[in-house]
Amino acid sequence: MLSASSDSYEIIVIGGGATGLGIALDATARGYKTLLLEQADFAKGTSSRSTKLVHGGVRYLAQGDVKLVREASIERGLLHQNA
Repeated sequence: MLSASSDSYEIIVIGGGATGLGIALDATARGYKTLLLEQADFAKGTSSRSTKLVHGGVRYLAQGDVKLVREASIERGLLHQNA
């Protein structure tokens, strides 16, 4: 439940799914005063609607897209560091 407040925030994230939580975590880690708003429970239904964002990229490697696999690997490493 929200109440009137005089707090100010530098970043407001609407939606507490996987993406919203990740954005809020990143913003907070960078020192921004962050407010995360979610209508229901945080990360509700996230697994059932997964975008398969974090995967090995074997299919792309087989297609010869080494640049994409490298980029995905770097991003996966950053996600792992933030976990």
